[in-house]
Amino acid sequence: MFTVSMSTRSTTTIPNTVVDILESARQIVPVLREHSALIEEKRCLPQSIVDLLRNSGVFRAAMPKSWGGPELTSMQQTELVEIIATGDVSAAWCSMIGMDSGIYSGFLPEHVAQQIYSWLDMANSGWIHPQGRAERVPGGFRVSGKWRFGSGITHCDVLVAGCLIYKDGVLEPDPETGMPEQWRVIIAKPSDYQINDTWYTTGLAGSGSMDYSADQLFVPEECSFSFSKPYRPGPLHSAPDAILRKMSGVPLGMARACLDYVRSLIVQRMDRETRTPWTDDVRVQSAIARAEMELAAVRTSVYASLEMQWHKLATGDVFSIDDRVATALARYNAFRTCRSIVQTMYDLVGGSSVYKKIPMDRWLRDAETICQHAVAQDSILQLTGKVLLGGKSTSPFF
Repeated sequence: MFTVSMSTRSTTTIPNTVVDILESARQIVPVLREHSALIEEKRCLPQSIVDLLRNSGVFRAAMPKSWGGPELTSMQQTELVEIIATGDVSAAWCSMIGMDSGIYSGFLPEHVAQQIYSWLDMANSGWIHPQGRAERVPGGFRVSGKWRFGSGITHCDVLVAGCLIYKDGVLEPDPETGMPEQWRVIIAKPSDYQINDTWYTTGLAGSGSMDYSADQLFVPEECSFSFSKPYRPGPLHSAPDAILRKMSGVPLGMARACLDYVRSLIVQRMDRETRTPWTDDVRVQSAIARAEMELAAVRTSVYASLEMQWHKLATGDVFSIDDRVATALARYNAFRTCRSIVQTMYDLVGGSSVYKKIPMDRWLRDAETICQHAVAQDSILQLTGKVLLGGKSTSPFF
């Protein structure tokens, strides 16, 4: 069980307002860029980068104001992730996952939440998909299973794992939703699991998203939660998609950094055949303008859909069918469009893009890898399309 007292941790020097946290994130962007190659080489965030993020207030971003935290809105969390992604995509991905601490805490009874998340700057990690099995026993569960994609697992303070609940070998129905199976997220310390170094990937290499497993791990029932039963009021915990809302910040920041970098190159380049400066080349001008247009459009869509959702959750307004799927579609489009922007810029720069001494190669690989996440898959179009045409959603997130 978690026993660290929040009072034992000094938080006086860590930014704790929206303005200060966002500004702190902007200030560390050059450091993240400088260390991007090292982050990728290590296949996880170096401790110095973890400390940098923690001391910038990143992991506390969603912690509640009632605990002394900043409690950023979903829009502010997205902006924070977006800023970090302009520095390094893997660092942004781990930040996005790490700040789930404040979100998960709202789905636990207050006294339990404060015991598990016992200081504001705890980083979270883990895969919530119910890949594991939790057999009900007196006082809790015996948990077994294997999970993938433990982003930030090498530095996390809390490691979660999605499970289906069994009783006497039979799936237990969910008393909250009435579904024939109960999906709960199990919470434990990283040391309670076996961590397997499997993270050899095309991109997002520095996220350290390793596999982990457990075999008959006892977890008290209070150290688990269901997204269908929030304990803390407010928009951040009123819908189960709260952990997904900030994800768009990763591709948006990546595409912004890529575009800025290519635009800085253009002033130095000339077409090999025509000897036309790139600043005067219609092909280059059009490519840059189109990419900026596309990025502005998807960014506006992301933030507008989040603003709409947040307002309606805060006021209790009724969601229309279109409202229900707006954030999921904006997120899907952001991932796909930003990947396309990076690919276009990679082709525009040409042969120079392939060398690792410039960041184009890493951005391309990161773009491909982040788009393999479930939120960027074509199944999102099928699921949201079904809702738009009057069908019932089979996703718990919209």
